[in-house]
Amino acid sequence: MNEPTQYSQLIKPFWSPPAWLFGPVWTVLYAIIIVSFGTVFYKVFTGKLAWLVALPFALNLVFNLAFTPIQFGLKNNLLASLDILLVVGTLIWALLAIWQAAPELRWVVYANLPYLLWGTFATCLQLTITYLNR
Repeated sequence: MNEPTQYSQLIKPFWSPPAWLFGPVWTVLYAIIIVSFGTVFYKVFTGKLAWLVALPFALNLVFNLAFTPIQFGLKNNLLASLDILLVVGTLIWALLAIWQAAPELRWVVYANLPYLLWGTFATCLQLTITYLNR
């Protein structure tokens, strides 16, 4: 079963966005992530930033990329809920880390506010879907 079909079969709250919206939103967010996270990793690899500052960025990517296989491959709402909590948690950690460690890179925090907002919304949605489909 493909992702849109599986998503359509889940019980969702009335405020759930249509499935077609996720692709365009994530396309924009991944562009922001590539530029901003890429800048952080570049600074680490060139020795201008401590590797510990990049740790939450790396973990965020791992958890972010794990969500779709967990949700739609394993079809495990509970594990997907845990994963998305880790996505938002590591994003907050990353933004706080870069804010404190590199004032010249505070634009990374501002650039990722849409990601944080969507991630928070997606977390509420995933937790609700998990509850409704238990």
